[in-house]
Amino acid sequence: MKLIYTHENKLLVENARNLLQMEGIETVMKNEFSSGAAGDLAPMDTWPELWLVEDTQFAVAKTLIEKMEEQANGSDWRCNNCQEINGAAFEVCWSCGSPA
Repeated sequence: MKLIYTHENKLLVENARNLLQMEGIETVMKNEFSSGAAGDLAPMDTWPELWLVEDTQFAVAKTLIEKMEEQANGSDWRCNNCQEINGAAFEVCWSCGSPA
């Protein structure tokens, strides 16, 4: 088994698990219920982890997860008013207040 994905947000890990499952890639989730141990353990050690059952599927699974993250992050955009580059998460330009 090989670790393929971990994140502090359990919903994102479950989303990755569903994505891989739809492609026929079997996974196991570990630390699913360990968030209550934060404080006794380092917080990062309590993050949910997604593990591949078949190591031979690692390259395909990694590509799918990278694509998922790329789509979730979106792309930066340039303000038509002041030409400032803004992050994908922002719908208003930081400099001039123009909408995306």
